[in-house]
Amino acid sequence: MLAGIRPRSTAGAERSVGGPGETGSVTTRLPVAPAPASAGAAHARNGTLGLPQGIALYIASVLGTGLLVLPGLAAEVAGPASVVAVVAVIALSIPLAGTFAALAARYPDPGGVASYARRALGDTVARMTGYWFMFGVAAGAPVVAVLGAEYVTAVVGVDRAMIPVLAAAIFLPPFAVNAFGVRLAGWVQFVLTGLLLAVVVLVVALAAPAVEPQNFTPFLPHGWAGVGTAVSLFVWAFAGWEVGTHISGEFRNPRRDIPLATGIALVVTGACYLVLQVVTVGALGGAAGDGQVPLLELARLGSTDLGTVLVGTIAAIVALGVLNAYLAAFAKLGSSLAVNRDLPRWFARGAEAGGIPRRALALTGATFLAYFVLMLATGIDLTPFILVHTSSMVAIYAIGMVAAVRLLRRGTPGWWMALVATVLCAGMLALAVRSLLPAAVLAIVAVAVTVWRRIRRR
Repeated sequence: MLAGIRPRSTAGAERSVGGPGETGSVTTRLPVAPAPASAGAAHARNGTLGLPQGIALYIASVLGTGLLVLPGLAAEVAGPASVVAVVAVIALSIPLAGTFAALAARYPDPGGVASYARRALGDTVARMTGYWFMFGVAAGAPVVAVLGAEYVTAVVGVDRAMIPVLAAAIFLPPFAVNAFGVRLAGWVQFVLTGLLLAVVVLVVALAAPAVEPQNFTPFLPHGWAGVGTAVSLFVWAFAGWEVGTHISGEFRNPRRDIPLATGIALVVTGACYLVLQVVTVGALGGAAGDGQVPLLELARLGSTDLGTVLVGTIAAIVALGVLNAYLAAFAKLGSSLAVNRDLPRWFARGAEAGGIPRRALALTGATFLAYFVLMLATGIDLTPFILVHTSSMVAIYAIGMVAAVRLLRRGTPGWWMALVATVLCAGMLALAVRSLLPAAVLAIVAVAVTVWRRIRRR
């Protein structure tokens, strides 16, 4: 499906492609610390990621904490028809995932969507996109850690006062792993993803005998409106395809491996959500959305003691895996933004392929910590942080698809997918318009940087 996406040329991936108002792209200014080097030198070095690690990182980016709660929530709002919602979102994800795969294979660059925006739409829009990811999407990191901690406390039965401690403990291992580079992070992710898939299969196997056909009737208890609500829930479950764009330069063979990794990850994540939804509805029936930890109820149908251990394992693996995958992207993006002077140049070290951006990783850690402290100060109210995360994500997707329509060769499969995805993103923007204020604030900051630079030049 995705293997047929063809870039416009074979050489363009290693040279700067100018865009309106562009002063240069990250691929022309990558420094190799301690002395600066050209993009050609930086990209002449092959990355270290192979296909297995790439698949694992992609799966972790998409198969996130939604796995813990969404099957139950979707069953609550749509009943058995929530299965239709999963199928619909899988179909909608194809053009979005395919477009990002086409861009990442064509332009393997640590800047990710920001670098595509720089080529197609200019420096200011690229800066907006980078800030949205670096400082907007980052708001979701403490949410992931807290959700993992919530699940662990519910499963183990410890006091909820331990949630901040457990969340902090979940943060530490991904930072330690990424401090040694994306290659180690990729292999760690390969192990984590393998464990996650094995445990999900085991939970499904335990609960499958409890599936009853009568639980699928009535099929549309809340009408098609309920299906629409379930679709909106699962849209966020299938977000995360942009993460791979930031580590695209770390692949040994990005033109071959990125489309393959994307396609395999789409099939695996889609199958996981679909099978879990069928079993959740069929086994739990009308009680699917009643509990705070529906996956735990599902696992306990087969074995009370083993189910508890399995769900606790899933919660820990999901939280660690998501943070591990996203940290690799945040660190590479931070160093890329510094290369283009959208962040202080001190953070640029490690932007080159194979480099370890520890300074940008430290900046990411400081950002995560700031959001985590704010979350604790608000009594662990997740909603504001989820809104900041999702509004930034929607804005990134919209810019990325517009850039793809301009960059990819007209009439190719990648271009057609970008066109379809642009329409879908416009609909997502309309749905998320009330939560776009944080993204608007970051966009104003990016514009202010442009204005300040022009004033200084004069």
